[in-house]
Amino acid sequence: MLLCRAEPLAVRPPAHLLRVRLLLAPAGDWSVLVPEDKPWRDGPESVAEVLSRWGSAIALGTTWPVLSLWWEAGRAGFALAGGFRRTAAYAWDPAGRPAGEPDAVRALSARLGLDPVLDLADLERLTRTSTDPAVDGEARLLALVALLTRAGLALPPGLAPGESADRLREAARVAPGAEKLEWSGRRDAVRAGLDAVEQGPLGPWVRGPRARLVGAAQVAAAAPLLAWAAHRRSPGWAAAGAVLLAQGAASLAYDRARTAVSGPWGAAPSSGRRPSGSPRRS
Repeated sequence: MLLCRAEPLAVRPPAHLLRVRLLLAPAGDWSVLVPEDKPWRDGPESVAEVLSRWGSAIALGTTWPVLSLWWEAGRAGFALAGGFRRTAAYAWDPAGRPAGEPDAVRALSARLGLDPVLDLADLERLTRTSTDPAVDGEARLLALVALLTRAGLALPPGLAPGESADRLREAARVAPGAEKLEWSGRRDAVRAGLDAVEQGPLGPWVRGPRARLVGAAQVAAAAPLLAWAAHRRSPGWAAAGAVLLAQGAASLAYDRARTAVSGPWGAAPSSGRRPSGSPRRS
């Protein structure tokens, strides 16, 4: 599952551009995304790699973080993505032994604004080896989710680490406020891109010189990212490049369309005529 620290209205546009079927539901101050399919079974990437790439793609161009939680064959872990910042990832083997850098949990605490003393101390306990056989990888992930309730996370009933993909899907479908996200072609891409521009972090930057500057920068950054993804044959980074390209192109198109309709300063275009009775200036 993917946990986004934003409301569903803000999560919908970037998640929609992944071109995969997802279930989106509110989760307290967060939103949760559950895939309807199982792409990690058909491709070369593991579930950890697939969800990490999706999280990175969604987080590009946003101001809120995306936390990917995964579990497979007793192993479990997380990956925290946020904009262009380095992804912080950590994992545990089936026996609950940690496999990762302790800096990852410190980055998690700092980026989510957790208590730097009490919450960080609880997170660091998850990085220590335990002799208790009940403390396996999934138990560590459950402890992490319980800790995130202090940051406003409230998962719907039935959505919890350790459940099978089928059970997660059924629980997400009946969650209050749940909705389906499906890709329906190029028209949806344009609509989602415009929604991302208006509802996303750009805010007042959707028109004028700043909007054109941001849009051009996104398009310029997307080109090498897509080329690198094609060279590495990475579907996840290709999706990230597509999201960036769509947002940049939508920003430029939106600014141009709005300017054509309402004029460069937000007013209707002038017809060039002087109002009746207005004095002529020399």
